[in-house]
Amino acid sequence: MSGIPLNIQLSALPSSPGVYQFYDANGGILYVGKAKNLKKRVSSYFNKNHEYGKTRVLVKKIKEIRHIVVPTESDALLLENNLIKELRPRYNVLLKDDKSYPWLCLKNERFPRLFPTRRVIKDGSEYYGPYTSMKTVRTLLDLIKSVYPLRTCNYDLSAEKINAGKYKVCLEYHLGNCKGPCEGYQSIVEYDRQIDDIREIVKGNFKSSITYFKGQMKALAAEMKFEEAQVIKDKIDVLENYQVKSTIVNPKISNVDVFSIISDNAFAYVNFLQLSHGSIIRSHTMEIKKKLEEKDEELLELAIVEIRERFQSNSKELYVPFKVALTPDLRITVPKLGDKKRILDLSERNAKFFRQERFNQIKIIDPDRHTNRIMAQMKKDLHLSVEPRHIECFDNSNIQGSNPVAACVVFKDGKPSKKDYRHYNIKTVVGPDDFASMEEVVFRRYKRLLEEMEPLPQLIVIDGGKGQLSSALKSIDALGLRGKIAIVGIAKRLEEIYFPEDPVPLYLDKKSESLKIIQNARNEAHRFGITLHRNKRSKGAINSELIGIEGVGEKTAQQLLKQFKSVKRIKEASKESLAEIVGASKANKIYESFHTT
Repeated sequence: MSGIPLNIQLSALPSSPGVYQFYDANGGILYVGKAKNLKKRVSSYFNKNHEYGKTRVLVKKIKEIRHIVVPTESDALLLENNLIKELRPRYNVLLKDDKSYPWLCLKNERFPRLFPTRRVIKDGSEYYGPYTSMKTVRTLLDLIKSVYPLRTCNYDLSAEKINAGKYKVCLEYHLGNCKGPCEGYQSIVEYDRQIDDIREIVKGNFKSSITYFKGQMKALAAEMKFEEAQVIKDKIDVLENYQVKSTIVNPKISNVDVFSIISDNAFAYVNFLQLSHGSIIRSHTMEIKKKLEEKDEELLELAIVEIRERFQSNSKELYVPFKVALTPDLRITVPKLGDKKRILDLSERNAKFFRQERFNQIKIIDPDRHTNRIMAQMKKDLHLSVEPRHIECFDNSNIQGSNPVAACVVFKDGKPSKKDYRHYNIKTVVGPDDFASMEEVVFRRYKRLLEEMEPLPQLIVIDGGKGQLSSALKSIDALGLRGKIAIVGIAKRLEEIYFPEDPVPLYLDKKSESLKIIQNARNEAHRFGITLHRNKRSKGAINSELIGIEGVGEKTAQQLLKQFKSVKRIKEASKESLAEIVGASKANKIYESFHTT
């Protein structure tokens, strides 16, 4: 269809499920997507205004549309996943995970060996995994070997060679770690029964092994073989202790995959838990780099397909936080309460821990990326037109109307810029009027910035609810800044965010980084304002006691306080010690003022 106008290409699209591909003028692949209705979905790119700039850029580059029709939406999802991995389009999400995972290999041989590996070879051997860390593999392997003696040598243990006496037992046999199948001390039947139990343990099912060993223990005890029975009991204890530690939900929950997702403006994190007999046998979190305005639903669908394929999961039931469109043979459950909901919550906590860990790493390795992410998130959360790189927050401080002051603190890139903090003494307001004080301070602040041609903030935060916000807006309007600076109020009681002319507040998640920055700014403004207020009150108290004395001014009072540290010590000082600081005449007046009965 190259060279054909886009409107004609759009009109030729079918209203069927399928996968669409966007190409640029040079034939380069831009984007691959799936759709329940190809015509409707693809047309939506061209007939609406997109909030994000990247999507607008993508649409401008599209010169050719190709599509593949499939029977169902779930088929489209599978095909989309395969095409994204094969073509790696520029604007598709990036599933950031390409490392080689460890497996447990049960070798295809007589008297099979069990060992960890990162290479899967198609030689008929059985592979269990992949596991998310080698530590998990070794823990499981240690458990198995502590219960079942397995051979570790790589001899060809064919019946002919064993019968011919070709091999001799090694140190592992004498240490009790192997039962010596190489010399015929252990039968193939007994060894294979162990392997069957090991297969179940790897799947998280300990019942078969525990039942077998309990039967053996009772039989040995009945024959008065108590030492051998104790050895078997020790194995049962090892299995039961491991089972208790690994069982975190109802043991009836078996062969289930659990998926959860959390996301921000730039990334999504999908956690996968695989359950068998109430035990988590696998946990993995995938980071997804967003490219456009992808919704959580479509990201989770894509991740589920990718993760299940990568870990070769054949579970027929999935627990997810919301409905997803997958293959019809899968049972999709959205838990609301009980054990199923608890395991879904656990998956979400794993995703959040992974996300926080990534943030902590990024803070150290790439602080600019960390800042960019938070600023983009604040822009989204507060519905701003630009990122709030420069934030200013105002707070009033007065106690029973005395010494009214205000504070303006400045945050740049989400961090305090203390050199830009400003204190304000209230000049035009009489008495404790927070609304009028806020109006005065906001006006003075931005009138000066405009006169001095200093940069204005992208966001103003007012400490208070609708009343304080309305007062600040009067000054913003008077200065002609409405629409040029975003302004919000934060009320203390429920930490609700108020917007101009909107009676319904915004409630951000209590753990939201956007809310944390606003709270930090509000707390800094309060701290900074209180500091000045306390200084003024202290100064006022001192002034009332010292400056009220005839002949004592502010300079004299400061001299005395510098020497004696407090008014109390000045009262207790002798005339001679006072005279050394301020002279005999003033010293006499000060002494008489404090000692006149």
